[in-house]
Amino acid sequence: MLKRIPQLIYRGYEHLLTQEVKNAPIPRHVAIIMDGNRRYARKMGQISDFGHFRGANRTEKVIEWSCELGIKHLTIYAFSTENFNRPSDEKNNLFDLIRVKFNEIGEDERTHKRRMRVHAIGDIEKLPEQLQESIKNVELVTSAYDKFNLNVAIAYGGRQEIVQAVREIASKVEKGEISLEDINEDTISNHLYPSRGAALPNVDLIIRTGGDERVSNFLPWQANGNECASYFCAPFWPEFRKIDFLRSVRVYQTRTEERRQQTAVRAAHFLKVLGKAEVNEVRQLSKAGKIH
Repeated sequence: MLKRIPQLIYRGYEHLLTQEVKNAPIPRHVAIIMDGNRRYARKMGQISDFGHFRGANRTEKVIEWSCELGIKHLTIYAFSTENFNRPSDEKNNLFDLIRVKFNEIGEDERTHKRRMRVHAIGDIEKLPEQLQESIKNVELVTSAYDKFNLNVAIAYGGRQEIVQAVREIASKVEKGEISLEDINEDTISNHLYPSRGAALPNVDLIIRTGGDERVSNFLPWQANGNECASYFCAPFWPEFRKIDFLRSVRVYQTRTEERRQQTAVRAAHFLKVLGKAEVNEVRQLSKAGKIH
């Protein structure tokens, strides 16, 4: 019985936190840097593959939690361009794991029940052919869905994303498809991954596990320009709990409320100043005899 007390307390706290979070605005787009798989494996005395496998299972739970809260877009950082520098065996095993997970998503009944659309964002052509085929298949199978969007950043680099967008826009300008005068922020957004006019919305909340407090070249256009909320936490990705996720959403909600209050204060101050200005103008007109 005593061993169950911590579990009962945790479940009670999780339930309370869930209700609190659901009663406030929910972020539309959450992006996650899933850091710490390899360090978790070392901590457990296992090889890196063990950490990646546990991390993939944790990702499935986070998808579930996101759907429960009504989040519309979840973007996860699965493999960066810098990760290509890792040992070949680790990369190949990780690519195989990601391929299997993409295949499972396409066949999973929950995908269709959730009406979950899947996008892979990144330089997909750098990936093994079998993985590319799995990506094409799951994107095709889920292409008609629009209730929840899962974006998997793979072979992804934020700077490279912007560079390829600029090149594509420049090419269209050269061909006469776009004029320089028509280029604006939306033009750039629509040429970022996953391109073809399917621009990712601005990020509302970015989460990083594993203890590091940096965003690692992840979605710079969508996150930095929006001044999104950030949540950095110590647990390695396979250890990331639902209460950690809920706390991150609460950080977003607190930031949103603070912005709302600041806006209200500024508006009130503006109206106060404006009111004084109008009173003074009336007095001046009255003295000049222009008001009868």
